[in-house]
Amino acid sequence: QVQLVESGGGSVQAGRSLRLSCAASDTYNANCLGWFRQAPGKERELVAVLNLGGGITSYYYGDSVQGRFTISRDNAKNSVYLQMNSLKPEDTAMYYCAADWAGRGCRTEAEFGYWGQGTQVTVSS
Repeated sequence: QVQLVESGGGSVQAGRSLRLSCAASDTYNANCLGWFRQAPGKERELVAVLNLGGGITSYYYGDSVQGRFTISRDNAKNSVYLQMNSLKPEDTAMYYCAADWAGRGCRTEAEFGYWGQGTQVTVSS
């Protein structure tokens, strides 16, 4: 059974930084590692994706976080991270770590087979 466990969420003021961590199994062989978020009353949104399919490493970021957030992994620690800089109140949401090892795409919720429970990020103005 695969488990993903997020940590690092919390409350910060706008302009500050926060780093989320996700402990996962076998990050080296994962084809997709990603972060999604969902704010109250909003649809779940793709934040950042590390696409490792086909032996190629590529990154994708949602427009709203481009230039501010960075996704990375540390295979030695089987962890994936989301570095969030220049946080804005609109970044407030529950953040979910997601991963897949089945060769699905890496752009939608349905293409990620495994999910964490989420960690709350609250940004105050």
